[in-house]
Amino acid sequence: MKRNIIIITLLLAASQYIVAQTSGYQKLDEWVSVWKEAQKTTFGYPANQISPLHSFYKWYVEAGMDVVNLNNAGDPMTDNPERLSSQAFERDVIEFFAPLYDFDKDDVWGIVTHSGTDGNNHGIYFGANYLTNKTNLEPIVYVSDEAHYSNMRVAHLQDLEVRLIKSDKMGRMIPEELDKSLDTLRPALLVYAMGSTFKGAIDDQEALNRVLDSHPGIPAVYRHVDAALFGGYLPFTSDNKMVSHKAMRFESIAISGHKFFGIDSPCGLFICTRDVYENQTDFNVTYLNGNMRMINCSRDALQPLKFWWLIQTIGYDGWARQAKQMKECTAYLKQQLDAIKWPCWANEYSNTVFFRRPSADIVKKYTLAQGYDENFGGELAHVVVMQHVTKEKIDNFVAELKQQAECAEKCCQKP
Repeated sequence: MKRNIIIITLLLAASQYIVAQTSGYQKLDEWVSVWKEAQKTTFGYPANQISPLHSFYKWYVEAGMDVVNLNNAGDPMTDNPERLSSQAFERDVIEFFAPLYDFDKDDVWGIVTHSGTDGNNHGIYFGANYLTNKTNLEPIVYVSDEAHYSNMRVAHLQDLEVRLIKSDKMGRMIPEELDKSLDTLRPALLVYAMGSTFKGAIDDQEALNRVLDSHPGIPAVYRHVDAALFGGYLPFTSDNKMVSHKAMRFESIAISGHKFFGIDSPCGLFICTRDVYENQTDFNVTYLNGNMRMINCSRDALQPLKFWWLIQTIGYDGWARQAKQMKECTAYLKQQLDAIKWPCWANEYSNTVFFRRPSADIVKKYTLAQGYDENFGGELAHVVVMQHVTKEKIDNFVAELKQQAECAEKCCQKP
């Protein structure tokens, strides 16, 4: 009898679990099924497909927070406890990450952003205001032709002059091209790419800074780093100098939360010096009893809570382990592609491997991002090695490429 009760209890628990996995809406459930299957082999885009937020959502619902409307309007660095917001936690997040990018805690300002583009929007907006307020001159934006397209779009939106600087074949801004393009009579707003969109290239900040230093007559310089993906994992590696505010002399940096950190919807961080923040245009809003220098009015209060939760549950050591795994798997993917003589390339410090584009079926199965470059034979694809791209999955992927190559070779040998 006791055994039967246990079995019935287990069956009831299992049936409740199954019911919980369905919404009651066929279209929605079918979409989830397709997405879950595709998630297993999503290799081409920089998203951590192992979202670590299950415990967060369990707490969120059980605490009744799903019926509370929060809004982080205002400056999180001067939190107003009278409003329903998570700004106190947002400030904790900025203060945790600031030292990782070598900002002093007493000389930093930042927010949790809506996305990487939002971070770049703030970087260029804050940079333009900073330079204009310092010099009374309108700046020119300099950015490489392989940087993320959001930077060009944001500069266009802000009606700023943009000069695209030619990059080398690996995707890095060429210092000599920057030197030729500089207008030394106007302030310079540099956007450095820390992980170009397709090739995963990192602009050589030290070499580019030497170019700027060679023109001491430039009225003023502002450097913003677009480190959406690489700014996530590099602080947890021995290559952390690459994201050091003091070593690389950048004024602001933008990092994505939905890439390396695995937050399940777009968000990010924007961090700058206090001097930059103090040289913004004042927007004192009596309605909020505060100074609204950031672009957005209403701001998401849930994403700072997620960031804060991950700091508590994963933290520095957990992220360091993940970064190590990613670097090892990136090297492993490159080695395996080399072993089957499949043409492939990777930038230093990068977790992106780009290669000759395989068949359309493989591109679709692995959701590979596609590119084109005559320097590397034309049609290309890439894999961004994130936490879910394991050595076992890499073996399966490379085996399919090898099979395709062998089939092509056999076809070529037929009389």
